Amino acid sequence: MSTTIVKKVESGLTGSIKIPGDKSISHRAVMFGAIANGTTTVEGFLPGEDCLSTIDCFRKLGVKIEQEEEKVTIEGKGWEGLTEPSEILDVGNSGTTTRLMLGILATRPFHSVVIGDDSIAKRPMARVTDPLRSMGSDIDGRDNGNYTPLSIRGGETKAIAFESKVASAQVKSAILLAGLQSEGVTSVTEPALSRDHTERMLEAYGVEVKRDGLTVSVEGGQTLTAQHIVVPGDISSAAFFLVAGAIVPNSKITLEAVGLNPTRSGIIDVLKQMGADLVIHNEKMVGGEPLADVTISTSHLKGIEISGDLIPRLIDEVPVIAVLATQAEGQTVIRDAEELKVKETNRIDTVVSELKKLGANIKATEDGMIIEGRASLNGASVSSHGDHRIGMAMAIAGLITNGNVTVNRSDAIAVSYPSFFEHIEALKK
Repeated sequence: MSTTIVKKVESGLTGSIKIPGDKSISHRAVMFGAIANGTTTVEGFLPGEDCLSTIDCFRKLGVKIEQEEEKVTIEGKGWEGLTEPSEILDVGNSGTTTRLMLGILATRPFHSVVIGDDSIAKRPMARVTDPLRSMGSDIDGRDNGNYTPLSIRGGETKAIAFESKVASAQVKSAILLAGLQSEGVTSVTEPALSRDHTERMLEAYGVEVKRDGLTVSVEGGQTLTAQHIVVPGDISSAAFFLVAGAIVPNSKITLEAVGLNPTRSGIIDVLKQMGADLVIHNEKMVGGEPLADVTISTSHLKGIEISGDLIPRLIDEVPVIAVLATQAEGQTVIRDAEELKVKETNRIDTVVSELKKLGANIKATEDGMIIEGRASLNGASVSSHGDHRIGMAMAIAGLITNGNVTVNRSDAIAVSYPSFFEHIEALKK
């Protein structure tokens, strides 16, 4: 078990860093390249453990993929180029790999088995396996296909009009991917708009995607054409340094080429509502995705309520938003965030338990948490619980605590941000 000690920063964080590539987009670039016709090249790929799991799985499905750090080349041969794997497909800790790949495997005329780590084994899959079975795919697993390991025998599938109970890009993406190889028009309607990287990237690969409010649809029989994909910086990773820049005294940090997809940029809205000193500049579009440089400076913050349609736009950032809220004047309330319970950990429980160890005034609710600011945090021993975002959130808290913070199981951070601690050191004066 790895342990990292984080010390209080006395003289501020200053400078510029390039945030690692967006995890969600990196996953999709590889998957879509694998089912496209032709050679897809990817720049800015995130070489974190989750995305490497995606590469490993599609290699086992017969796709030739070369990867060197942030550059990836995928030799796609279309949907029919995927072949029955002779090995189990191990997704590691990646829920995105699991659910999106299920959508692809659901239509392939062969058998495959998907497995992951202990965390994946606890994450609900029926939200994907149930609609895929209704399309005609044969899927089974623990608890009637709700948990890994999962067995998939794909084949001929038919289109469905699916109404999702949760706003989940993974659910939406899995069904749309299966719909591309199903007879008829497949649609997904959500209760709120989830991130739309799949829709944007499918369009970049030449697929016609129709959008109507909260409904997205695709017609079956469409093929993908290889592309050159440039991956922007991951805003979920940027969020940790946005918070650090706002709460560490005497700080000014510029984060370069950060993806600002409006379905993902809720953290920017929260910072602005709290009164953060934040500037967005050098805005541009790359491959259908907006990106920009973001500069954040030490700020005087006030507590707010975070709820409703804003939650799907920042669900992965809630752990570090909780850290931010401990340094805001007044009360911050997070509601409508039940989805946190089925992430890598129950993030409501883990955020509250670990921040309490540091002296935060925070309590859990059924669908979120209540944080009272402004708190003086103290050093202690905390754990990531094997969840990368919990580990990074505790490390950011450690930059302002009186006394050292020992982050146990800090190796989990490599899932999405292998250079996280190097970037902290680079910003110290």
